[in-house]
Amino acid sequence: MKINLIFRATPLAALICLAACGPIGPSRLQHDELEYSRALGESQKHEMLLNIVRLRYADPPTFLDTTQVIAGYSVSKSVSGGFYAYPATAVGNYLFGTGTMTSGESPTFTYQPVTGQQYAENIVRPISPTVIMPLSLGGLPIDTLLRLTAQSIDGLSNVRGLGAGPFGGGSVRFYLLLHDLRQLQIAGAMTIRITTDAPPPTDDSNNKKSSSKPENGNGQEHSYLVLSSTSDSSLLSTQAEVRRLLHLDAQAEEAEIVYGPYPKHPGQIAILTRSMLAMLTQLAYEVEVPEEDIKVGRTPPTIGQVGIENRPEVVIHSGHKVPDRRYAAVEYNDMWFWIDEKDFQSKLAFTMVQVLSALAATNHTGGAVVTIPAG
Repeated sequence: MKINLIFRATPLAALICLAACGPIGPSRLQHDELEYSRALGESQKHEMLLNIVRLRYADPPTFLDTTQVIAGYSVSKSVSGGFYAYPATAVGNYLFGTGTMTSGESPTFTYQPVTGQQYAENIVRPISPTVIMPLSLGGLPIDTLLRLTAQSIDGLSNVRGLGAGPFGGGSVRFYLLLHDLRQLQIAGAMTIRITTDAPPPTDDSNNKKSSSKPENGNGQEHSYLVLSSTSDSSLLSTQAEVRRLLHLDAQAEEAEIVYGPYPKHPGQIAILTRSMLAMLTQLAYEVEVPEEDIKVGRTPPTIGQVGIENRPEVVIHSGHKVPDRRYAAVEYNDMWFWIDEKDFQSKLAFTMVQVLSALAATNHTGGAVVTIPAG
């Protein structure tokens, strides 16, 4: 009899637990934040890779901004129970109860195509050197950074393939310069210095005393290449070669970095930077494509490397089957294109492209918002 009472009481105990369940919001917050962040990152990675492949085949790239992510949850619970105490009632029927709980999830994603003025600013307009150069301060290799972003440095060309234009087919001295800069960066004998001009004073509407800071707008930023002091003879020799390639004074310790094909004043370093479109187009010319596509005219031949360079910035493979382990892969015209999961150099360069894309973005609307109800 005692065993029977315990068995019959179990449903009521479950109903009590059901009624005591707390809100699901706090328990879902950490899980959903990580999962949506991971999903957004993967989709952006695939979109970037697909646009590179599309450009290789003369298809226009398309970009979508994920402007809003709403993860909505609904939970409903109902509990009922009772207790019989009639003298003639069997002991097994003293307790009874029923309960239900239903839950649902209704995620909503909002996308916005990048067009018009936003497309011109994000994709077509060159990225300023003052935005690009500070990235090297965070440890990113300066040679990879400039290979991706610079059309030329002081007239030394980095343009190859169909986009060579007036700068020719790429300069060996450009890559020798990047090699030297990278060696100095590794040894700590080179850095980037950033300064900001004070904003011009403005008067308020009541013609009161001028303010040192206007309500809107900041001072102009300047970036400088600094050759740090060193007693190492090999580093001093490398610094001297950098000065020679950049047409700097033999004793110059720093030089201002400006935008343009050539410096306007002595002591400047002119970098003609690329737009995101130009950057992706240059990467597209280096994509590994099937020989049949080249023979029939679907796409031009893959461009070769120049001078001391022996591989593309981002190595993108192609084939009818995609490896099980890959960093990113997309399908295009019944062919797979992917970046090898074991190719760290390509992964790092591709990540830098995504970071530069984020820096180039000038959205006129709010960014992606993840809303997770806490009730």
